[in-house]
Amino acid sequence: MIGPSGAVRVMVATKPVDFRKGMEGLATLVRESMRADPFSGAVYVFRAKRADRIKLVFWDGTGLCLFAKRLEEGIFRWPKIEDGVMRLSAAQLSALLEGLDWRLVHEARETSAPTQAG
Repeated sequence: MIGPSGAVRVMVATKPVDFRKGMEGLATLVRESMRADPFSGAVYVFRAKRADRIKLVFWDGTGLCLFAKRLEEGIFRWPKIEDGVMRLSAAQLSALLEGLDWRLVHEARETSAPTQAG
């Protein structure tokens, strides 16, 4: 995937936004509506009223980036529409971008290594 990977904070705006907005308009929404810093390195995810389109805004260290995707079939799975922000893991973001149900992706659990008697 082009863009952020690994251990990145992903913040999802649960309410649809005006999709005519570009990166500056979305960065303003991050500051004003989400009360966050669009230059923090986190990924901010927005959807259109039609759930077949999403936009991501993130700072890559050298500039503000805008990623947009439209699904040819189906819709993006989205949290309940309400005012607010929700956090996803990087794995859940990957599932969301593929059009999969991100709610089925769970963080790996750490298990302790078996001890050997000796």
